[in-house]
Amino acid sequence: MKIIILGGTGFIGRHICEKLVRAGHEVTVPTRKIENAREIQMLPRLQPLRCNVHDQQQLTQAVAGHDVLINLVAILHGSEQEFERVHVTLPKTIVAACKASGVGRIVQMSSLGAALDAPSQYLRSKGRGEQIFTQSGLDVSILRPSVVFGEGDKLLNVFAALQQNFPFVPLAGSDAQFQPVWVEDVAQAAVQLVVGNNYKNDSIPRSIYAGNMPKTFEITGNRVMSLRELFELAGQCVGASRAIVHLPDALARVQAWAMEKMPGPTLMSRDNLNSMKSPNVASGQLPGLRDLGIEPTGIEAIAPLYLRPKSRLDQYRKSASR
Repeated sequence: MKIIILGGTGFIGRHICEKLVRAGHEVTVPTRKIENAREIQMLPRLQPLRCNVHDQQQLTQAVAGHDVLINLVAILHGSEQEFERVHVTLPKTIVAACKASGVGRIVQMSSLGAALDAPSQYLRSKGRGEQIFTQSGLDVSILRPSVVFGEGDKLLNVFAALQQNFPFVPLAGSDAQFQPVWVEDVAQAAVQLVVGNNYKNDSIPRSIYAGNMPKTFEITGNRVMSLRELFELAGQCVGASRAIVHLPDALARVQAWAMEKMPGPTLMSRDNLNSMKSPNVASGQLPGLRDLGIEPTGIEAIAPLYLRPKSRLDQYRKSASR
């Protein structure tokens, strides 16, 4: 099978690429710069392709000849116009490219809480993107993960670093609820939806793969945790637990505004705070990992493995691999 993955060079994308090529499939990863694919370009049967996925003509040419398209392209921070471009306009471009190229199957990585009436621009734009795919008439599967953890994540690693460098940490939205899911489980869910009827597991209902009806899955772990609990877990893993200063909403929004204005990657925005107003947990009304034959992996078993304090040997290995 030939699969094209938009966003394949990212955190989740790298894991999906590895699983697909190990299963014997051919994978194409479009990217603006080939060097962005340096962590995956040595995988067998994987071909990086220089392409601007936002360009209709380029994407149509790239998609041609593939069996399935996986879309992982997303942004967590940005203006309303930026969210619109990535989460709404790009899905329109993808649908048009797939129809023009004869690609009938799409797997879309969305987000838990995505809805047209969600409290944040991020979640509302994700909801509009989902609507474009579900109304396309194509065979579409949608994955809605909660916050994703794993080596290289931008959540627990940041929490661990903050506690290693500061005596206390002001934390906004400390009571916000999440159902964290391991990146390997998210990737495996995407792979099993791609493989579809070829997947040899009788525990997976055949109805999941039947017809062109959109299929939406809530991809979550087995434990609901507050942001405070995630912060505390990261500190415990690196042996540097620090005091948390809970920020009331007014101060939290001032802090987020300041972070938006700082140079470098944004750690927190006012839109993120809006997203946390609704619990980021499974509704229980949609299928999940177990419906795909995947038993969720506990965060307590994985986080200590990649958050442990780094030894000099670990640091040397990391430097040598660059």
